[in-house]
Amino acid sequence: MLTVAAFLMAVFAFARTRRVSKRLERLTESYWELRYEQGQLRARLTRLDPEQPPAPADPARQAGATAFVPLSSLKR
Repeated sequence: MLTVAAFLMAVFAFARTRRVSKRLERLTESYWELRYEQGQLRARLTRLDPEQPPAPADPARQAGATAFVPLSSLKR
């Protein structure tokens, strides 16, 4: 009886993991599609109004956040 219960719980956990994995895959795909569309719209907007300065790509960079520095550049 205990073995059957453990097996059913394992099957349930496996099925739930597959559903969550597929949902994560769909969300990731949607995220990248939206990023692509945002870039396309930004490019169209820039073509329509070239006098407007481009929007900052990353607000963290403007806030003075630390950027990645490769160790090979520090050894020189």
